[in-house]
Amino acid sequence: MQRPQREKHHSGKPRHSSPMPSAQGQKHHSDHAQHSWPIIARAWPIVAPLRSFLSCSSLCVLCSFLCVLVSAQISAQTPQPFPRPAQPTRPAPTPPAAPPPAPAAAAPAAEQTPTEATLGVPIYPGSQFIASYDAGRGQRYYIFGSAASFVELVAYYRTILKQKGELVYDVPATHEFDVGRFREETMAFPPGVTIKDFQSDVSQGYPNPKPGGQPARFPTIIQIVPVTERP
Repeated sequence: MQRPQREKHHSGKPRHSSPMPSAQGQKHHSDHAQHSWPIIARAWPIVAPLRSFLSCSSLCVLCSFLCVLVSAQISAQTPQPFPRPAQPTRPAPTPPAAPPPAPAAAAPAAEQTPTEATLGVPIYPGSQFIASYDAGRGQRYYIFGSAASFVELVAYYRTILKQKGELVYDVPATHEFDVGRFREETMAFPPGVTIKDFQSDVSQGYPNPKPGGQPARFPTIIQIVPVTERP
């Protein structure tokens, strides 16, 4: 006795049919295929032997994977936006101009030789003016060098000033002649003439400051503090 055959129910879809991609999926697949073709060509020697072992569904999955890989590679190779135009370079600041060199200091004018009228006392004949120095309180004293000896100069001024003067130091011999009025409240030194001996066993004289001047050394020095007021 034969069993009745069961009716076959068809659902309308093949049991083992591969899912068909939609139209949008096909377009997406086509776009990726154009970019992925070089990589698929390189991979084909590996994929070809596996065709017999891969089902249609597996092959689609593999292709989709390759398309994703190619898309990532293309995105990575997408060139970056063009660089921005170069910013205008600012000109380097101009260094300040070097200050002009300071003019060479002019040589001090030679000091004029004082006269007997400005000093108020006679000057020994042949004496050479050396220099003048600030004595303080508005006074100056003037230095002269003489080739005459200490004794000759003392004798001259004793005669011309009509006074003996005073020997204030023995060594070195120093003789002083006070002339005029000394005002202690306004003067630093008493006006007059001082003779000093610069020639001794330890000194050959006061050096002549003038290059090549004669004599090279003065045996005697005359110091004069101008006389501005007489008694």
